[in-house]
Amino acid sequence: MQQIQLDQLQRFDPLAVSPLVEDRDYFYYLIKRLVDLTLATILLVVLSPLMLVIAILIYLDSGGPVIFTQQRVGSNRWTRGGFSYWQRSRFTCYKFRTMVNNADDSLHRSYVKALIKNDRKRMAKLQGENTETRKLVHDPRVTRLGRFLRKTSLDELPQFWNVIKGDMSLVGPRPPVLYEVDQYESWHLQRLEALPGLTGLWQVSGRSSLDFDDAVRLDIQYINNRSFTQDMMIIFRTPIAIITTRGAM
Repeated sequence: MQQIQLDQLQRFDPLAVSPLVEDRDYFYYLIKRLVDLTLATILLVVLSPLMLVIAILIYLDSGGPVIFTQQRVGSNRWTRGGFSYWQRSRFTCYKFRTMVNNADDSLHRSYVKALIKNDRKRMAKLQGENTETRKLVHDPRVTRLGRFLRKTSLDELPQFWNVIKGDMSLVGPRPPVLYEVDQYESWHLQRLEALPGLTGLWQVSGRSSLDFDDAVRLDIQYINNRSFTQDMMIIFRTPIAIITTRGAM
C-alpha cells in the first residue's frame, strides 16, 4: 500500500494524525455512516421518553442545566486524489449532567495524568482508596443520581445527537478530553485515527478495569481491523457490558 509518512503530511496539514494512504475503505465508511444515521435516529426517538424522565430527575435532584457540554478531541477523515488521512478536530460532546453544576475539573485533570502514566499510588490517593477500576469512581463532584447514570451509561444517551451530527459514530474509540491528549505519548495518538464512538472494543472487553495503555491497544486493534462485522459485534455486545456494570463507559 502506498503511504506518505506522517511527518511529511504534517507539513501540509499540521493537525494530521495519520499517514496519507490509498483510500480503499470508501464503501465501509459509507455503510458505517448510513447505519449510524439510521440507528441513532431510531434510538433517539424511541428513547426520548426515558431521556425526558432523566432530564426531569436531574433538575429535581440538583437543579441547574440537565445537559453537560464539553470540548472533546475527535478526528475527521479527509480524501485527496484517491488517498485519505485523519485530521484531529474538536467538537462539543453532549452528556446528561452527573456532577454538581460548574464543577471544578482539577481533580479529574490530576487523575487523568496519573492514569496515563499508570501511577497507581497517585490514583489511589486521588480515589481515597485502592480499587480495581481505572475510572475516577470516588468523585465528590458526582451527584447521587449521577452515580447511577454513570454506572448504567445512561448519561451518554445525548451523544446519539453527536452521532447524527457526524461528530461521532456508534462504534469507535471514546473521545478524549483536551487535557488527556496533552498527556499522550506519540503512539497513543494512533487511537485518534478513527471517528470517536459511543462504544468501542475496549468498552466491551474490559471497560474500566483495563490500564490506559491496554485500552489504547484495543482501540488501535479495532482501527487496524475495521470492518462492518466487527462494528456489529461490538454493538450487540455493548448491552451485555452495560448490564454487567463492570465500570462506566
